[in-house]
Amino acid sequence: MTERDKMEAGSWYCCLDPELDALRAQARRAVHAHNSCDPDTRGAMAPALHALFARAGADCFVEAPFHCAYGVNIHLGDRVYFNTGCVILDTARVQIGDETMFGPNSQIYCAQHAKDPVERAKGLEIALPVTIGSNVWVGGGGIILPGVTIGDNAIIGAGSVVTKDVAPGQTVVGNPARAID
Repeated sequence: MTERDKMEAGSWYCCLDPELDALRAQARRAVHAHNSCDPDTRGAMAPALHALFARAGADCFVEAPFHCAYGVNIHLGDRVYFNTGCVILDTARVQIGDETMFGPNSQIYCAQHAKDPVERAKGLEIALPVTIGSNVWVGGGGIILPGVTIGDNAIIGAGSVVTKDVAPGQTVVGNPARAID
């Protein structure tokens, strides 16, 4: 089983791997192409970034700068919007529903590194998927941690760190994020 196979299976894997390095290089090239587009062009995203994603629905818009680890694990519904400075570390599947919006500098993390410092130094990590429903608003600087599911119509307050699942329609704020409804 390759390190990529382990990553995709949700098992512990070593991120210091030639195949994964090549995938990250492919993502860097696509992200660079996207971030270097003419700012007066009102396109949704550079063709290289669009082609990199597993799915990019209709009328998605990704402001530059943007960064992703692999891109191939990102699945966007229709009319998803990312404001400037967003980051998706997509070591696992990232599923985002229709009409969902991300404020500036929002971040989605799928990788959880080994807690043991010796294992961490060897590049051991595990990838946990992130699922975000439709019509979700993630305020600026919101951080969504590995393995989290956010239900439809939820709101993540600016600067919140989401460590646990968020129910549909729920508003959460703070670090760690807690419900306020």
